[in-house]
Amino acid sequence: MTYTLEDYLCTLHTGGWFGFNNLNGDDANKTYANLIIHSADAKPTEQECTDGVSALQSTYDAQAYARSRKAEYPSIEECVHAILDDDLTALQVKRQAVKDKYPK
Repeated sequence: MTYTLEDYLCTLHTGGWFGFNNLNGDDANKTYANLIIHSADAKPTEQECTDGVSALQSTYDAQAYARSRKAEYPSIEECVHAILDDDLTALQVKRQAVKDKYPK
């Protein structure tokens, strides 16, 4: 996922407080230069927007290991079966293998 100016602006306020001029059906025109404010809220500076998008992207990128782990961790059903079948050792081995594959 790649965050955009629009993603960042949506984190600042709720509702339709901003928009963009010159879209002509093209999302590429959603730039700071085309940003318009529809409310009494102050327009953030271009640097605030750049920093905000960077922060969102950094936070997302830092959690890549967690998203990868989640996809490969044992399911709830597997955990229940391991408990009922008294096979917790195999479950722990599987979980550790995923952690080793995707370290923090």
